[in-house]
Amino acid sequence: MAKIRLFTPGPVMIPDEVLLAAAQPLEHHRTQAYQNLLKEVTAGLQYVFQTSNPCITIAGSGTAGMEGALVSCARPGRKALICDAGKFGERWGKVCDAFGIERETYKIQWGHGAKAEKVAEYLAKDKSIGMVVVVYSETSTAAVSELEQIAKLTRDTDVLLITDAITAAGAIPLKTDEWGVDVVVTGSQKALMQPPGLAYAAISKKAQDVIQSVKPKAFYLSYKAYLKSLADNDAPYTPAITLVRSTHKALEMIKAEGIEKIWCRVSKLARATRAACEAIGLKVYAQDPVDSLTAVLTPEAVKVSTLRKTLQAKYGVHVADGQDELKGKVIRISHMGAVDEYETTGAIGALELTLKEMGHQFKLGAGLSAAQEVMAEG
Repeated sequence: MAKIRLFTPGPVMIPDEVLLAAAQPLEHHRTQAYQNLLKEVTAGLQYVFQTSNPCITIAGSGTAGMEGALVSCARPGRKALICDAGKFGERWGKVCDAFGIERETYKIQWGHGAKAEKVAEYLAKDKSIGMVVVVYSETSTAAVSELEQIAKLTRDTDVLLITDAITAAGAIPLKTDEWGVDVVVTGSQKALMQPPGLAYAAISKKAQDVIQSVKPKAFYLSYKAYLKSLADNDAPYTPAITLVRSTHKALEMIKAEGIEKIWCRVSKLARATRAACEAIGLKVYAQDPVDSLTAVLTPEAVKVSTLRKTLQAKYGVHVADGQDELKGKVIRISHMGAVDEYETTGAIGALELTLKEMGHQFKLGAGLSAAQEVMAEG
């Protein structure tokens, strides 16, 4: 029987300790015990986000967190600049449209990330832009944007920088306060290695001032409500208690390993996987590859749906298909969550065996050898 090995970009592999933490008996949430728990969770999130600012926890997916950020930070008469480099950049533009938030769109070729130079051009041309929305790690294309450089453009202005870090936070370098990012959103089922169901957001003082000054087109997802309750280490609405408890355990484990060490581990796994795929004739899709996941183009003779089904059925290895225009053209392999070098080389070996079975021509073991060379470098 094949063990389930999640190499999908969310959900990811979850440590047993995290799953067991969620299985403990429930306590009521309007208690000092829950407030103490949330206080520790908030401190753990501040460590992951590298911030001293408030970090809110929302029962909902990462999309809920991003929607809340957009509607809570939208100022009358000010536009949003949406950096659209893939499926998720496109989504945030659709959220703006749904709430009547005026926007400009910086359309980026898939496989590339947002560039600071181009964002600077938009900001210089249109002084009505009040927030820049950047997907740090575009999950649909496995491309990374120049977040740190873009933050330099906004940090000393009244323009807010809102960042979708859903497949970035806890996986790749993110220094919220040092860089000057105003709102950073992530979800539980990615690098924070938990079940789906929670969104988290770090909120700068500049963003807090804007949030307090506007009337959001939202109720449940109003950041204002979460910030008010967080002042008392509480939640404005019934929290997902079991998931908050699993968050506590996961953050405890992340801090024990060390966030910088995690960034290095994820980078090594990504570099090893890219080297392995190239060694067996698969081309890395992104021109600006991110380390949290890898997207590779599959050979024309290899049907992605068959490849994925075989990997899953024979080896328990789950990888993701592409999205929209990349559907059936790429596979996406995650490096987030509770995954190490041994498990990654195992997935590479399974990929080699499956491709060989499907008729792809390459030297068996070439990918494993290339991956091990990278890992041996340290």
